[in-house]
Amino acid sequence: MLVTVRSVGLKLSTKANLLAVSHVLLALGALSSPAVTVSPIVNLGYAQYQGSVDMVTNITSFLGIRYAAPPVGDLRWAAPQPPLAVSGVQQATTQPNRCNKAPTGNSLTNPFESTSMRKRAISQSEDCLFLNVYTPGSKVVATPGGGLPVVVFIHGGGYITGAASVFNGADLIVDSNHGVITVLIQYRLGLFGFLPGKAVKEGGALNAGLQLCITMGAGLPSVATPAKVTIWGESAGAGSVLQHIVAHGGNTQPPLFETAMTSSTFLPSQYNYNDRIPEMLYSEVVNGTNCTSSSDTLSCLRAADVNTLQTLNYNINVNGFFGTFVFVPVVDGTFILERPTVTIRKGRLNGKYLLSMTNSHEGNAFVDQSMTLDVADYVKTLFPNFGSAQVAGAVTMYENYGSNLNQANLQYSFAPLIISFWHLGERAWKGEFAIPPGLHGSDVAYYFTSYGGGPPYNNSQFITAFSNSFMAMAMFETPDDRYTPGDITPSWTSWQYDLTEMKFNETFAGVPDIYTFKTDSALLERCA
Repeated sequence: MLVTVRSVGLKLSTKANLLAVSHVLLALGALSSPAVTVSPIVNLGYAQYQGSVDMVTNITSFLGIRYAAPPVGDLRWAAPQPPLAVSGVQQATTQPNRCNKAPTGNSLTNPFESTSMRKRAISQSEDCLFLNVYTPGSKVVATPGGGLPVVVFIHGGGYITGAASVFNGADLIVDSNHGVITVLIQYRLGLFGFLPGKAVKEGGALNAGLQLCITMGAGLPSVATPAKVTIWGESAGAGSVLQHIVAHGGNTQPPLFETAMTSSTFLPSQYNYNDRIPEMLYSEVVNGTNCTSSSDTLSCLRAADVNTLQTLNYNINVNGFFGTFVFVPVVDGTFILERPTVTIRKGRLNGKYLLSMTNSHEGNAFVDQSMTLDVADYVKTLFPNFGSAQVAGAVTMYENYGSNLNQANLQYSFAPLIISFWHLGERAWKGEFAIPPGLHGSDVAYYFTSYGGGPPYNNSQFITAFSNSFMAMAMFETPDDRYTPGDITPSWTSWQYDLTEMKFNETFAGVPDIYTFKTDSALLERCA
């Protein structure tokens, strides 16, 4: 999901396509007129979309805006192409198809899919490259002092599940006191988005699920600058944000955004595209589609029936190790030049400002809490390329941290859900969400407040403090702005300055407990 900010019009790039968000935002400028009350229409050149206005919240929504051609047939595992022109007015009032999804490895339930989402029964399809745009009613228009910031949110789901329709972008507008525009984007998932291997490198696009360009420019100079764009994601969405921070060796030109926010960053082992495990995965897909005898296996896969591919997508993922995700980003040598941790250590990073949030018990949801395990066996299975010395070293690091199960929880928490070492000087802040049980994803309902039935700890002071930290970051490049009266959050300190974090918790009596603390030095040693 390459977020591209330019001061020029919509064009094509050899790296990926510059897509239609700029035209959406430009057209939305017309909605600033008080006369517009219902059914606004935006003209994107290739299509017209009619959205709707919620008169109670004063928020306009455009659901299911197509931003790229359907990635089917020859466009499977190819760079995104611009959408074809369509005549007439397209209704943008219902949720779009979600991308074909797959389950977590050997998991009975999926922590990223809520009951309310299942009830909607939204169709799955390869034709799923859509986005939802929410704007604060009449406040869309750019002003001489600068237009509204744009928050581009990338959903999580282990790169194999999730959708824009899971969330309501209006929640973020309410959190910001009508101070931002929200874009929720969908991207190719699982086998369809992250098929690795040499053949894909030679004949298609690796990391296809990341190759989405959002261009904000063309007549909106006060909005269409990197300073006005924040990319934010949760879990795999935060992993996607991290991929963009390190993209092109951390030196993407021109700059595409200035602010990044990560919630529970998911960073699994990231292999080179042609390593042993990615090539095994590609071969498994080829074998499952009877393409082994083809002289051009990628073309054969592109001609394969989508139901056959989706069955493989499901089975390969569900047969993975418990709590793991099989189809994930690789080092492709073009967009991602090296493992992200290597680029991070070099301090070569895109963007200027970062807010990184983790949860207190990230790993528990991805470790079978009912199993009896040997820690060494667990580490070897989680990291199949580890040698015996590396396994022994990892076991030693955690041997004094309680039961084998607790050690496994910690191993998962601090490996795929890595603590981020950002080299942004005094421009990076770190926090921890700890409302019990503090599991992965528990924080989402405290900024997307309509998600999953709302926040379990329904305390308005806490919700304001937590959500305002993100929205202050998007609007003012710091979480330390108190734009809402009564915000009880203490003053933030840059993490790089003295390793100070912000804890968001509650007392046993149910009172918000928000305070600063120093990152545990032992944790830093383990992560290093």
